[in-house]
Amino acid sequence: MGAGGRMTEKEREKQELLGRTGVGAAFQRSPTDKPPFTLGQIKMAIPPHCFQRSLVKSSSYLVHDLVIVAALLYAALVWIPALPSMLQLGAWPLYWVAQGCVMFGVWVIDDIVGLVLHSWLLVPYFSRKHSHRRHHSNTGSLERDEVFVPRPKEALPWYTPYIHDNPVVRVVLIMVQLTLGWYMYLSLNTWGRPYPRFACHFDPYSPIYNDRERAQIFISDVGVLAASFAMLNFVSTFGFWWMMRVYGAPLMIVNAWLVLVTYLHHTHPALPHYDSTEWDWLRGALATMDRDYGILNRVFHNITDTHILHHLFSNIPHYHAMEATKAIKPILGEYYQIDRTPLAKATWREAKECLYIVREDSKGIFWYSNKF
Repeated sequence: MGAGGRMTEKEREKQELLGRTGVGAAFQRSPTDKPPFTLGQIKMAIPPHCFQRSLVKSSSYLVHDLVIVAALLYAALVWIPALPSMLQLGAWPLYWVAQGCVMFGVWVIDDIVGLVLHSWLLVPYFSRKHSHRRHHSNTGSLERDEVFVPRPKEALPWYTPYIHDNPVVRVVLIMVQLTLGWYMYLSLNTWGRPYPRFACHFDPYSPIYNDRERAQIFISDVGVLAASFAMLNFVSTFGFWWMMRVYGAPLMIVNAWLVLVTYLHHTHPALPHYDSTEWDWLRGALATMDRDYGILNRVFHNITDTHILHHLFSNIPHYHAMEATKAIKPILGEYYQIDRTPLAKATWREAKECLYIVREDSKGIFWYSNKF
């Protein structure tokens, strides 16, 4: 099995099969040598039409998702309250999960009306847009990446060795990450890149942003504040628990997906991280993992199973992403990584195995470990 494009199609299928079963997926490390191909060569393998965006087609996906959101909301307002009490106990969780998944899909695809839609989901649009762009510019860099930046062993809390094998503690930590993690990141830069001073996505003068971006951060804050006041008006009119049933619980599902999807794309025992002596943009962009979420791949507009392509060519619209991913696989060879491990199993494994990073020999290449 060689580097780059020298892996045969049969060997690639075998590697994907390992990922599907979860067997060996953590042990097939991604290559760290300078790739035997360039970004230009990867681009040439993609059909030119994959780079073409259609306002009509993009808008149709947005309208499609918003129609489903509206239909589910109608069900929550009209149908579910009319059900017998026992049936409501099962119907409400189904609504929360379905609405949360569709709302996450809306969050993924919007560009044109991003400020409105993100504010509706209580997310500062421009703030997150700028930090996400920097994440794309510095993926895999220990010094400059923006999110889920791994830490060395010595930076862990002193009590970590005593609790890392405790399944109860691990469940609690995962639940905290999925429920509070999104706003901890936005407000406190938790799991983000270290900055010399306090960093916050809501602060226009945060070190995350430069002077040219500060006005847009103000605008994002105004959008979130306006949406928050609208939510408070709904609470005062219909009550807190009504608002939680109709809006709050689905929003928590959206936030959980935001954290989990990002975490699993960039946290895996097979993925390297680089310090400044080894990092370059292409190797960093390749240091991410496609994941298979089954039917949710379509609901999430394939951001899950085409994430490597997203890092290489983020300007390709989601409706061409699958075709483009298939086109680049033969070029990437071993540098293409996909894990088809079931979602819950993958989350548990990564939370257990990816605790800190260790240096490979004397190089500036680091891998996850959990050994104490």
